Amino acid sequence: MDTVILKKSSLAPRPFEGWGTSLCWWAHRLGYDDGLSQKSAELFYSKEGLGLNIMRYNIGGGDDPTHNHITRTDSKIPGWVKLNKKGEKIFTPDADKNQLNVLRRCIAATENGAFVEAFSNSPPYFMTVSGCSSGSRNAVSDNLKAECVDEFAAYLSDVCEYMEKQMNIRIDSLAAMNEPNTDYWRQYSPKQEGCHFDAGESQNRILIATSKAMKERGLSHTHITASDETNCQLQLLACKKFSKETWSHIDRISVHTYSRAWKRLGDYAIRHNIPLWMAETDWSHSVKSCKNGMGPGLWFGKKIIQDLTLLSPQAWIMWQVIGSYTGSEPFDGNYDGPQTDMTKGFWGVASCDFDKKEILLSQKYYCFGQFTRYIRPGMTVLPIDKLTAGAYNKNDGSLVIVAVNDRSRERKLSLDLKEISSGGEFEVIRTSGSLEEGEHWTKLDSISTDCTVLNTSLKPYSITTFISKTGFRSLS
Repeated sequence: MDTVILKKSSLAPRPFEGWGTSLCWWAHRLGYDDGLSQKSAELFYSKEGLGLNIMRYNIGGGDDPTHNHITRTDSKIPGWVKLNKKGEKIFTPDADKNQLNVLRRCIAATENGAFVEAFSNSPPYFMTVSGCSSGSRNAVSDNLKAECVDEFAAYLSDVCEYMEKQMNIRIDSLAAMNEPNTDYWRQYSPKQEGCHFDAGESQNRILIATSKAMKERGLSHTHITASDETNCQLQLLACKKFSKETWSHIDRISVHTYSRAWKRLGDYAIRHNIPLWMAETDWSHSVKSCKNGMGPGLWFGKKIIQDLTLLSPQAWIMWQVIGSYTGSEPFDGNYDGPQTDMTKGFWGVASCDFDKKEILLSQKYYCFGQFTRYIRPGMTVLPIDKLTAGAYNKNDGSLVIVAVNDRSRERKLSLDLKEISSGGEFEVIRTSGSLEEGEHWTKLDSISTDCTVLNTSLKPYSITTFISKTGFRSLS
């Protein structure tokens, strides 16, 4: 039996702000269709769906129109500025209408207030050294021209200003870089936009310039975030190389956890009293011993718990909720691939069939919902162990516990609640089994306990959420 004592000292230092996903590239791919756009908003952002509240809108740089190297159907994100034949810059706010169509609908579907973060993968091609928005020639040198730092900051700020003042879309935060200190972003990449910024002076320049440009446009409420590095080690390195002036412009640090979450980064954020988000992650991993379709979702659930436990982030955002597509017609000059087998490891929690105009869900989708539907913004996260996490709501006294069982046998779990609860009744919601015949947020019989220990048995290959609305002790 796994026996765990829930302690006040384990509580996260700050309230949780919510769950989300990046909108690129899936929103650009399906946003041409109003029906699919509305379905996606309902499935991912409504309270009947996942109940997400954070959406990361990608401000595309836009590549040289003579380039044709990106082979994906979804990742040619249009820029907001084009050059005419005279080389004059023309602001084109309608160019990214697909992603904006989805964004508006997701905002409308969010129950208690959406949080919109704008982020950039690359400057427009004409501001880059290589002349390509996919990266530099060697992938390890800065690709933003030194003389274009202020121009790029102005570009991002102009887009945010237009979205706020002309589209009535509040931009709550802005990330000027994406995984900048890596060797991922090479000229003529077949995959996507990207831009290298060295840690230190290079990142300092763009962060300060962006902050100043936003304030000049009256957007001082928009938080400046840095640096969305691909892993915790690179993010901590970036933080240590920010100048004192740069820190005066940064409102939050964000990290991607494509490698293991690093407690040192979480401790750094707490020690320096700066907010921290886990702003992007996913992978095509799975619990391979599970063959009924739950394997990807079980891996995903463990990943969420690991990040919440080691980083204590105030938000958790996945990469793309829709990671693959199928259809017989080309889009942006390219064709989608075959249908993804979502019983095995795959990116995203759903796929899209454009011929049938359907968004296809998976057990990974329902596993994600075991967290997102019940651990809500404003709660305080309570890390428990590597397979269990929780949260409490100081306003209504509710306690939420989410437990993963990635084993082929039952998992006996004993939670000692004496520091935080005097017992009570727990609602039980579970996801398990196959997509066709399994459980999907299925409500089970409640569990009552008159003492301060919750003893329960977890079904093989399942994720279970326990909710107590009574008996909670004030932790303030």
